[in-house]
Parts: sequence; C-alpha cells; structure tokens
Amino acid sequence: MRAQMVLGNWKMHGSLVGNKTLLDGVLAGLAGVDSVHCGVCVPFPYLFQAQFILQGSQVIWGAQNVSQHEKGAFTGEVSVGMLNDLGCNIVLVGHSERRAIYGEDDATVAEKFVAAQKAGIKPILCVGETLEEREKNITADVVKRQLLAVVDKAGLDALKDCVVAYEPVWAIGTGKTATPQQAQEVHAFIRGLFAEKNAELAENLTILYGGSVKASNAVELFSMPDIDGGLIGGASLDINEFVSICKAAQPKAV
Repeated sequence: MRAQMVLGNWKMHGSLVGNKTLLDGVLAGLAGVDSVHCGVCVPFPYLFQAQFILQGSQVIWGAQNVSQHEKGAFTGEVSVGMLNDLGCNIVLVGHSERRAIYGEDDATVAEKFVAAQKAGIKPILCVGETLEEREKNITADVVKRQLLAVVDKAGLDALKDCVVAYEPVWAIGTGKTATPQQAQEVHAFIRGLFAEKNAELAENLTILYGGSVKASNAVELFSMPDIDGGLIGGASLDINEFVSICKAAQPKAV
C-alpha cells in the first residue's frame, strides 16, 4: 500500500495559546486514526511547542523552510541541525511562496533538499506552475524542470525518501481549486516521469496535492489514483476541517 499523508502548512500564523488549542484538538480528533500519516509544518518559533505537545503521538511535525548551509554567518537562517534538535521529521522545500517572494531558484531548492536528507529529515518537495504558465500550456515543462533539478543534484534514489507536493500556484490561497481531473493529470505525469527510470520507485512515491483543499472537496481529490493526500494551508488552522481532511485520505494499493 502506498503511504497516504496529510500535512498542514500553517504559514505565518500561530500563537502559543492558539497553537495549543489547535494541536490538542487535532490529537483528540485523530485518536485511533493510524492509516494516514498526518503532520504539521509550523513557524520556527513554535517548533519547540509542537515537539512538546506532539512527541509520542501519531502526528509528526516539521518546518516550512531550512537553510542549505550547515552553519555560519547567515543571519536569520535556520539549519538542519537546529531542526534536528527540535525533533523535526519533515521540512518543506521549494514552496511556491519561497520561490516567488524570496527568489529561491531550482538550484537553491535542490541544495536544501540535499541538506535535509543528509540530516535525516524528510524533504517535502513542492512543485507547481503559475496561472500564466498553465495558460501557456507549459505546466508539464515547469514541473519537470523543478523535479529534475533535484534529481540532477541528489540522484534518482533520493526520491525514495521524500514526498512530492504538487501545488498549482494559481490555486494557493485563492479559493480556486484544480478540478480532481486537472490535479490527477499532473500527478500522473509526475509518476510517469519517474516510472520511465524506476517503476518501483514511481509506484511507491507519495505525491500530495495542495491548493485550497477543504473538507468539502478532500474525498473527491484524494480518490484520484495518483493523489496520495494533501498539503493543506488555511484549512489546517481549523481543527474540524483539518481532522476531516486527514480522515479523507485512505491507503492505495500499488
């Protein structure tokens, strides 16, 4: 069975009091649910709190970004060693907001991917096209370029210990959602791209969908054969929404 995963990306949201309420509620809501890997990617200042509340539970935690550098004079950056100290299992690399707002290119994303894996932290590799790129019918070209930049740097076997998250940029935080068929088309393309090189790796690769996923559309999205769960933004800040989305993901036979 291919692993199913639902991850919450809190982005720049949270407070000590609010986080506790949210995490306690998620733990209560997911009690007894062990068929899906669930986790949260929280802002750096709250990683210690997430570790304190979630350690020993079925919910994993991680960061939304990491430096490609091990240490040094990089003011404001956070290293993989620091994430390890806080028990992080996962880290997002290449999220569209990091690419678009902070200028991270494919090479930088690949370096962060390698740094995370070297430290034993599973990278969640985010890929996806802008609205302009979709309208130009170059979605496949963009996604392939983003993926192969990592493969060229880390090697194909590195994908055995990562998760890919497809996020059409035009559907993030806009209220717009790719139809299940549109999302499935890109997910199938991603799996097919790697099937040409290693069929077993491709079949077992967990590929998440991100982009305005809600409890109301999660079941339909996750029922697609190549969609293995979701990377959830705003809905991950709502206990009932996030728990319902997590429960919507079910293991798939490969």
